[in-house]
Amino acid sequence: MPGGKPAGVPCVQLDGQLRCRIFGQPGRPAVCGSLRPQAQMCGGSRQQAEAYLLRLEYLTQPGVSP
Repeated sequence: MPGGKPAGVPCVQLDGQLRCRIFGQPGRPAVCGSLRPQAQMCGGSRQQAEAYLLRLEYLTQPGVSP
């Protein structure tokens, strides 16, 4: 996404199953390739993993302090 992806906005590269359409391709953003999932991030379910990622997005918005 030109200029970056705003927090709370789904990536335009996600398909209907929320899978990355450009996974493994050279044009994939560096931030996506550098993200390394850990047990804490994934939790015990998809819902827990999504909640974790939403919190990361919130905390990295300009003007938000933890």
